[in-house]
Amino acid sequence: MVPLGWIGGVIGLMLATVISLYANALIAKIHEYGGKRHIRYRDLAGFIYGQKAYVLVWGLQYANLFLINIGYIILGGQALKAFYIIFRDDDEMKLPYFTAIAGLGCVLFAIAVPHLSGLRAWLAVSTFFSLVYITITFVLSLQDGMNAPPRDYSIPGSNARRVFATIGATGNLVFAFNSGMVPEIQATLRAPVVDNMLKALYIHFTIGPAPVFAVTFVGYWAYGSRTSSYLLNNVSGPVWVKALANLAAFLQSVISLHIFASPTYEFLDTKYGFKGSAVNFRNIAFRTVVRGSYLAITTFLSALLPFLGDFMSLTGAISTFPLTFILPNHMYLVAMKKQLSSLQKKWHWLNIVFFGFASATVLVAAFRLIVVDSKTYHIFADL
Repeated sequence: MVPLGWIGGVIGLMLATVISLYANALIAKIHEYGGKRHIRYRDLAGFIYGQKAYVLVWGLQYANLFLINIGYIILGGQALKAFYIIFRDDDEMKLPYFTAIAGLGCVLFAIAVPHLSGLRAWLAVSTFFSLVYITITFVLSLQDGMNAPPRDYSIPGSNARRVFATIGATGNLVFAFNSGMVPEIQATLRAPVVDNMLKALYIHFTIGPAPVFAVTFVGYWAYGSRTSSYLLNNVSGPVWVKALANLAAFLQSVISLHIFASPTYEFLDTKYGFKGSAVNFRNIAFRTVVRGSYLAITTFLSALLPFLGDFMSLTGAISTFPLTFILPNHMYLVAMKKQLSSLQKKWHWLNIVFFGFASATVLVAAFRLIVVDSKTYHIFADL
């Protein structure tokens, strides 16, 4: 909202929701293309285009997941720092230290939960933490907004920075709703698979965005152009309530990271021969070394450049735009070309060209924002 303002922010979020629903619905409709289910996005791409496309989509997916993981560790570090400041507002502990602690928490969780199936109970816990964060942040922001003087809602920065920040924000918008893993997420649905996938998507993109919109709009209304990318940095209220919200944000980020890191863990487990009981010493040592090394790299980059909004833009440009908007339109065009009218074909080509241009533009803007912020805050910044 800050780099877009009220008009751009509201319209952008609404459009991102509708466009994301449409693009994901295209993937759902060709989920059973060729008479078989494709439970991985890269399997579907490989079936339509061939082996090179399989490898390309595989690379884009893992790049997307890696950048998402960086975002969650940055979020976890910011939550821990905000928790610490509530009780001790001094300069002894910096954000990189809290980022390292967040990374360590993710390592311990990755060792303790060996398989994605082991997350079933933790998903309910994650949902609970999300609701705690959303409820507290919404209520405290609403109270602050009702008691605050008039706010400034103008887009901050010079003309050039406003332009690049606005472009980068479009990457944030699509990142908020997409992961490039729709077939993987819906792989366990019962028949009729396509119909059930579409029902799930309709629920996800109607009821799902409601809490996101509520927190985003109320937060921006309450604090205007000085709203932090981590909203709990702005709120005021009882100490224990803010502490609970920050702790919930941290714990939820640890669980959520594991969800998006699980495909990488699965690949590493397969590549390096993870076999037998998950609790025997060899496999515990394996998870400690391999998953710990992966998360150590992720944590280092998170502490090196802790600009959450910039990384969201970069993720949107590098992987979310291609995976969620460009490829679905082209794959649908190839798979359904005999059933599509000339006008429908032109529509999909228009989407491909438009989102290709948008992806390239956001990529340039995201890199510029990271470079500018790196010069302003330097590496290992204490934001």
